Amino acid sequence: MSIYIGNLSYQVTEEDLKLAFAEYGKVNRVQLPTDRETGRPRGFAFVEMETEAQENAAIEALDGAEWMGRDLKVNKAKPREERSSPRGGGSWGNNNRSNRRY
Repeated sequence: MSIYIGNLSYQVTEEDLKLAFAEYGKVNRVQLPTDRETGRPRGFAFVEMETEAQENAAIEALDGAEWMGRDLKVNKAKPREERSSPRGGGSWGNNNRSNRRY
């Protein structure tokens, strides 16, 4: 399981997160997603800790806390939802060629 941290400052680094969460236990992994075009952090992160008890302690202490001028949103990360195409099949258009008019 991992922890979701939202409303992060755009200046935060993975090292900042490791140091902040290390107060509550061993940090196994930090993911700080970045914008593809700008390369800057997207304002949220995921932290995995060694035990669920450590994760719960970090959530309890940091949810709603002010850090780097922002009020953090910290909770258990939810499983990633499968994305589907709004068109329902992922196709690039109507491939039924029999309907074409010339």
